[in-house]
Amino acid sequence: MGRPEKPVDRSVPARAELADFLRALKADAGLTYERMATASGGAPSKATLERAASGRSVPAWDTVAAYVSLTMTPNTRLMSPWDPMRRARVLWICARRATRAPYYLHKAPDPQMVWGVADFSRALRDQHVWAGCPTPGEMERMAGPGMLPSSTTRRIIQGQILPVDPAQAIAFLTICDAREMVLWIEAGLRALMNDRPHDVGTYAWVKAHKRMLAEQAESDDTAFADATVLNAA
Repeated sequence: MGRPEKPVDRSVPARAELADFLRALKADAGLTYERMATASGGAPSKATLERAASGRSVPAWDTVAAYVSLTMTPNTRLMSPWDPMRRARVLWICARRATRAPYYLHKAPDPQMVWGVADFSRALRDQHVWAGCPTPGEMERMAGPGMLPSSTTRRIIQGQILPVDPAQAIAFLTICDAREMVLWIEAGLRALMNDRPHDVGTYAWVKAHKRMLAEQAESDDTAFADATVLNAA
């Protein structure tokens, strides 16, 4: 089974919790880092996998996702009360947040506090930090081809530009684990209407907001109808 691992570095508790979780998956799968690296074709490498579970640093999300996939077994899915990949994502975000978030950021930003373009830009940046500061490259890969080019994402993160349209904003916010997407699109629309009411691009936000409200109303109507049927049964 290979030589014993060094103890997990516990200087940052959130980092240590992620490392403990990864090591537990590896132990349950009965694998060595050599076998994991071979199964991955060397990407990530044995050294990268070992470092990911050391607790000394927070690995890239791509590495964590690969680690979880390599150690996933049918038993893992059956015996776990949670999805291992989702659990890994939560622990990774907490670890990144613990090591990268500025001292003033104690909770996720509230889109309802956005009134202007500067507010919206700042809220997007804070949400990115709250999600663990995924890199532009990571975000581009997670969003899919063409949706979040790394160069555009970098400029959004730096506060130089806003997303080009609501679809890009939704992709950015989804990767950054934002909730209440209707409120976020409403915030973007409010910011643009206050600061750029005559901008051609503002119309796209109007349409997106109306569509999301209609979808929400339809979902609420469906839920109400289902509840009515159940209560009558």
